[in-house]
Amino acid sequence: MTVIDKIAWITFDKGRVLSTRSRGKDVYYLPGGKREPGETDLQTLVREIDEELAVAIAPESARHFGTFQAQAHGHAAGVAVRMTCYTADYRGTLAPSSEIAEIVWLTYADRGRVSPVDQVIFDHLREVGLLAQAPQ
Repeated sequence: MTVIDKIAWITFDKGRVLSTRSRGKDVYYLPGGKREPGETDLQTLVREIDEELAVAIAPESARHFGTFQAQAHGHAAGVAVRMTCYTADYRGTLAPSSEIAEIVWLTYADRGRVSPVDQVIFDHLREVGLLAQAPQ
């Protein structure tokens, strides 16, 4: 099995989780991305969120939330994505940047609109009471 290593940021507002849609894509993904050679999880998180959402992650606030794995969206069978997720505070105003076409706040009702690994994460968020069933 081939595994794609990704780092993601989880942030909440009123029982909703922040998600992004890249240009040309039809599903939403938690913001973040692949690490560059030699980068730590935290370095990847800070760089990717700055590139995608034009905000600065406060590194001292970053906390590992969990690591999740599932079939990679749009890839052949046997290609998985492993998503290492962090929560963290940020400074600035969220705005789509780089390849990001849209940012949205999703609830569990939107589960069918996200990638397979994000569906696993949505299930976990719902189980632990962090993700609302529907918009409040």
